[in-house]
Amino acid sequence: MAKLYTNENFPLAVVVALRTLQHDVVTSFESGKANQAIPDADVLAFATEQSRVLVTLNRKHFIGLHIKNSAHAGIVVCTTDADSAALAARIDAELAAQPDMTGQLVRVNRVGCAKYVHARKSDRNGVSKAIAQPRLNRYNKEHG
Repeated sequence: MAKLYTNENFPLAVVVALRTLQHDVVTSFESGKANQAIPDADVLAFATEQSRVLVTLNRKHFIGLHIKNSAHAGIVVCTTDADSAALAARIDAELAAQPDMTGQLVRVNRVGCAKYVHARKSDRNGVSKAIAQPRLNRYNKEHG
């Protein structure tokens, strides 16, 4: 499974769920880099040095960093979700769909309803976006 690095704002319950799904996850706390106000560029550089895909809730800053420079091990940006297991499952599905995350950014958005189907779409910057669509064909228009 994937080697992941989560920054300090990422929920521990999702980390635990990802580990249950057999992902190798290291948190910023475990790496000794939590609570130090480390710039996002340095967080991404550390994940890249460790050959780990960065998983974060900080969409705005990391999408910007990806657009400036895609030389990284991969980035998964997520929206918050109270259902940690469901978020972990969506992250797992996206990682399975994109086995080589090098230089890639994938968005994993919160689901607006209990039943959904996964779809992929590239936005105008070429960012691959995981979207959730309710079975009633209503498009989840959240844009980050």
